[in-house]
Amino acid sequence: MSKYKYIPPKPPIIFTAFWSALLGSFIGFLTARGDMLLSLFLIIGGGVLFSLLSIFSVLVIKNQNLSRIFCGATLGFLGLFYIGLSYGIVLFIMGLILGSISIWLSSGNYRLPLPPYATSGEVLWFYSFRGICALIFLFLIIPIIILIPLSFNQEPYFSFTPGMLALEKEAFSFRWYMDILINGIVDPEAKEGWWSDVWQNAQWVRSIKNSFIIGIGATLLATSIGTLAAIGLSRSEMPYRRAIMALLISPMIVPLVITASGLFYFYSQIGIAKTYTGLILAHAILGTPFVIITVTATLSGFDNNLTRAAANLGAGPIRTFFKVQMPLILPGVISGGLFAFITSFDEVVVVLQLADVRQRTIPRQMFSGIREQISPTILAVATILVILSIAILTAVELLRRRSERLRGVSPG
Repeated sequence: MSKYKYIPPKPPIIFTAFWSALLGSFIGFLTARGDMLLSLFLIIGGGVLFSLLSIFSVLVIKNQNLSRIFCGATLGFLGLFYIGLSYGIVLFIMGLILGSISIWLSSGNYRLPLPPYATSGEVLWFYSFRGICALIFLFLIIPIIILIPLSFNQEPYFSFTPGMLALEKEAFSFRWYMDILINGIVDPEAKEGWWSDVWQNAQWVRSIKNSFIIGIGATLLATSIGTLAAIGLSRSEMPYRRAIMALLISPMIVPLVITASGLFYFYSQIGIAKTYTGLILAHAILGTPFVIITVTATLSGFDNNLTRAAANLGAGPIRTFFKVQMPLILPGVISGGLFAFITSFDEVVVVLQLADVRQRTIPRQMFSGIREQISPTILAVATILVILSIAILTAVELLRRRSERLRGVSPG
């Protein structure tokens, strides 16, 4: 029996030119930066230029690799000659994409992921849906990515300088990363005792220390309480489970301003407001719901026959928990703890009401910096936090996959 290979029909050249022009117009609109007259010129010019390059690639070059080189070199040269090096690099990348898309569209290969009987409307929706998802992703991620190069700005501005756009070496520096260490110290030029001065007096270093002290303390407390609560709530004989669950996760639902005001009033009465203890307890309250939800989800796949078997073999409840149950739900416990740590590390509303100068955390220090003196040091700290968040979320994903393997579920 011979294998049938589907060969999609080739669309007319006007089809490829239209979508290439649409891409060029979109790039022109983004480049205009809101100027109406310039936007109109770049939208029309970008559409015409991209469509002409696409038509030439399809009718003359007819090879995807050569088309990439041709479109990339053409657009890169135009960007470099008329605007600068940074735009030249961006347009070179767009040219590579245009060259690939032109040959891909003209060959009809865009229909290969769909069944042969798919209508034009279905094909359009297939790629429109993915395009919308990509735009949403870019809308969310681009503001975070922009922070990173801005944190290396030599000048005290929250914008790209002409030197940065031209990729000049002198326009970039680690000045604001060094400011994290020297801001607030007694003698930045001291030869001896410099690190001791930084550790004790640098404002950002003190904030980092406070964030880790409060975050780790709150995480340990929230993880312990949340894990025990999740185990109790997972038992079918637990009375009023739904009501207790709703009560325990209420800190996620109630606005933080209301929670912080209530905590401030209560802690002031018992004398732990403006203390590390008060902040750790407050952040533990905010982090516990994340632990409960994560551990409860992990326990939903736990086989309770294992605990019954351990009891039949003479193991007590505590030994059964640490030897049987805990190793299997450990990925979920760690994931919940990481979420609790992120919640504490990123929280500012409660800190504004419950902390004084000695307990300032990183978000509180950033908030003060924005109000009092805008400095790119905030961008440098934000970049460090982004890297830390990526590392933590990567760890959570790896733990999720390990948990699925332990439960015999293939990760999606």
